This record gives sequence, structure tokens and C-alpha cells, in this order.
Amino acid sequence: MAYVLYIVECADGTYYTGIATDVQRRLEQHNGEKARGARYTAARRPVTLVYEAAFETRSAALKEEIRIKRLTRAEKEALIRTARHG
Repeated sequence: MAYVLYIVECADGTYYTGIATDVQRRLEQHNGEKARGARYTAARRPVTLVYEAAFETRSAALKEEIRIKRLTRAEKEALIRTARHG
């Protein structure tokens, strides 16, 4: 099973980072279309997927999630920009 690290941009312009095995389902949860979204995104809907990266193990995805959560906003924006443009 592949794990995907994702970043969504919330309606207030903030970023939320997480991991999932089914990103589409997770987006639906974050946007309130399905139950069990994150409390953080519930107050900042709608959210839009801006970044995703696949990992073979949950451990690898979690390590990258921790690394990304430590980045500054500018560093996260650079990561997102790089992923979008190649």
C-alpha cells in the first residue's frame, strides 16, 4: 500500500500537511463531504490540494511530513512551486 504525503491550502491561505492512502477521500473529509476531517481544516473550508508525494512506507511518509511541518511558509511555497513546475 502506498502512502501519500499531501499539502492542502485552506480558504484562509494557511497550509495543512498530512498523509493518507486515499488522497481523494481525505480531501472529501477535509471539505466536509465525508465524516472524519481534521479539526483544523473544518474551520477553514474549502481546502485545495496543492502538493502530493508518494512513499512506499508509512514511516517514510511520516518522516517527510515532520520535515515539511518544520519548514517556514516561504520554504513550503517554494516546495509547492517546484512540484507544480517540474
